[in-house]
Amino acid sequence: MSKYDIIVLGSGPGGYVAAIRASQLGFKTAIIEKENLGGICLNWGCIPTKALLKSAQVFEYLKHAEDYGLSVKGFDKDFDAVVKRSRGVAEGMSNGVKFLMKKNKIDVIEGFGKLKTGKKIDVDGKEYTADHIIIATGARSRELPSLPQDGKKVIGYREAMVLPKQPKSMIVVGSGAIGVEFAYFYNSLGTEVTIVEYLDKIVPVEDDDVSKQLERSFKKSGIKIMTSAEVTSVDTSGKGVKATVKTKKGEEILEADIVLSAVGIKSNIENIGLEDVGIAVDRDKVLVNDYYQTNIPGYYAIGDITPGQALAHVASAEAILCVEKIAGQHVEALDYGNIPGCTYCTPEIASVGLTEKQAKEQGLDIKVGKFPFSASGKASASGAKDGFVKVIFDAKYGEWLGCHMIGAGVTDMIAEAVLGRKLETTGHEVLKTVHPHPTMSEAVMEAVADAYGEVIHL
Repeated sequence: MSKYDIIVLGSGPGGYVAAIRASQLGFKTAIIEKENLGGICLNWGCIPTKALLKSAQVFEYLKHAEDYGLSVKGFDKDFDAVVKRSRGVAEGMSNGVKFLMKKNKIDVIEGFGKLKTGKKIDVDGKEYTADHIIIATGARSRELPSLPQDGKKVIGYREAMVLPKQPKSMIVVGSGAIGVEFAYFYNSLGTEVTIVEYLDKIVPVEDDDVSKQLERSFKKSGIKIMTSAEVTSVDTSGKGVKATVKTKKGEEILEADIVLSAVGIKSNIENIGLEDVGIAVDRDKVLVNDYYQTNIPGYYAIGDITPGQALAHVASAEAILCVEKIAGQHVEALDYGNIPGCTYCTPEIASVGLTEKQAKEQGLDIKVGKFPFSASGKASASGAKDGFVKVIFDAKYGEWLGCHMIGAGVTDMIAEAVLGRKLETTGHEVLKTVHPHPTMSEAVMEAVADAYGEVIHL
């Protein structure tokens, strides 16, 4: 039996970060992975999807070269090459994690790990023990009973990244981040895309104004959108797929080559021994305290299997907090109200904090400011005028309650609002912070100025 201070089960952005931080703090550490280092995020999620989206964006640039005074002839897409590039990026990132494991002297144990009592883990018949076990097994695509996935005609995000050929038409069920990102990718390459969303707006967790803007932008690019609609059944017996969609006006039959199910994720907690150890679970999530300790001493859980937001950067933050608490350091509980969310379609979406609707529902007296990129010099020069920055402040105390952006590059801008909120910045402090010109980030300052009746460029 091999003995460690800390064993981490799963090597995604929660697991491998936990292992590295543990090693940095002097713990003898091992990590268990059944597939590829980096988990879903690096191999089948965050990173390879961004590679696909970049290829789509470059193709869009080529199609609109004349808008920039350029003439480009004889270009075309190579779907196989686009997929191959994405897989190469994923492989490179996974190899990067492998290097980090070696650099930090972390033992990598390959195989399927199953928890046992007494702070032990069985990996394909071999037993390991540790003083602390951190569970970071992540999540996978959720399946609906009305949308059984066969991996060919009804697929999840994983298959969507490596299709053998580009479909002529696709129905995307669900319009969260995964759904709209793939909708943009395939539409940009020429696939006829229809989004079917159960709720009354796309990207339903976002501010209403953001949802409306994305719908306008998507429709302008040729994506068909059906909201307040539900796929009740699919028929895959023919050459393609026939999906029965229930709407407010009645039933409608949609035909396409492929249906992509993007209706959320499900925790990977089956068959890993939670029941055997007695670890408490509620509705697909492992229950933990503020420092990710489960109800059983010595066992911890982080990332998508816990009740917090299922985001890579959340898993990494939880990992560091968890390990530092184990090491006896003074740590503050993570503020889940100040977690940025990013969606990488075009236009991009980034947000943090309360939406305008949520702030009003809480009875807060608010100031709301909005600055459109159509009034931004950098956006005009870049040919990316779709979108805006919207800010929400508490009228009495100036607290920055929320920030919502849609437009080019906004996922790289949202950190200003996250840091500002962390430091309890007021609207007036943002106004007096000089922003560089010309940049997209000026829109943050201008939106704040709009909230306080001081906007210059509107």
